[in-house]
Amino acid sequence: MTIVSEQRVRYAETDQMGVVYHANYLVWFEIGRVEFMRSLGFDYRQMEVEDGCILPVVEVTCRYKAPARYDDKILIEAWPVLLRGSLLKFAYRVTRASNMREPQQVLAEGETAHLVCDASMQKCLMPERYAAPIRSAIRVADRNGDGEDRDEIDGQE
Repeated sequence: MTIVSEQRVRYAETDQMGVVYHANYLVWFEIGRVEFMRSLGFDYRQMEVEDGCILPVVEVTCRYKAPARYDDKILIEAWPVLLRGSLLKFAYRVTRASNMREPQQVLAEGETAHLVCDASMQKCLMPERYAAPIRSAIRVADRNGDGEDRDEIDGQE
């Protein structure tokens, strides 16, 4: 299961060359991940407050394919690819939405790895009420191939 979030590139996200500064893609990955969790019926705040469960990023990769520019409409796709023990991995794809001048284009792809921890930063297992729907979403992605089963949010059709 893949969730698609839509954003507009803000002027503050661009650098002197007029393109999006590379670190902003990591912020967009977080937007996609948070919206994915929300689509499952829970959020990070709930995990932290109710269960003392946090998901620090322990590894990130990002492959830049084309630049994003101010006011581009971007689509952020996020889906889980692995939940094994205390390790949770997400994959992402950021694309520029098609417009009158250009077709849709992949801008970046990446992954984040998270370690499930308790409030004292000790490794632990993810509570089952979160783990079960994430595992189900991974199975849907495996069955359909990433990007084939897209659920859109944020008012998208």
